[in-house]
Amino acid sequence: MLLTKYYRKGKSLFWTLLTKKRCGSYKGKIKVNQKSFIGSNVHLGNNVHFNGMMISKGGNVYIGDNFHSGPECVIIVQYHNYEGEAIPYDGQYIKKDVTIEDNVWLGQGVMIMGGVTIGEGSIIQAGSVVVSNIPKYSIAGGHPAKVFKQRDIEHYHDLKDKEKFW
Repeated sequence: MLLTKYYRKGKSLFWTLLTKKRCGSYKGKIKVNQKSFIGSNVHLGNNVHFNGMMISKGGNVYIGDNFHSGPECVIIVQYHNYEGEAIPYDGQYIKKDVTIEDNVWLGQGVMIMGGVTIGEGSIIQAGSVVVSNIPKYSIAGGHPAKVFKQRDIEHYHDLKDKEKFW
């Protein structure tokens, strides 16, 4: 049991250091608990937690403060050009940025497509595919992700003002 504890800590330390080294920039505390792959196109805020994240190269990805993700999340910011010189696609790539504002939580297996902004305080339900912008304080899910609920904004701002971040 003790060996398992040290193995988990060592694995988390390895992925955290690798993420810090590979990302374009980060503001502060980063914790990466599971295998994650990102590149220099990724810019991280403070208190960012990955539990398994894959972010493609290409467009830029901006992740705000107090971000948390479940395992097996993917952000795709580069697409094959299907309207080019060949079928089904040619050698050109289309790059689109992604912005994830502060205090966002992604459930397990969320996929985010390029060109999307996820607003402050939003929660994305496990297994969702985000193909369009999600407004602030929203709870969204599905394929494609649709807003189905709003956070209690007064409660959210009360916790934010008291700096109650996980």
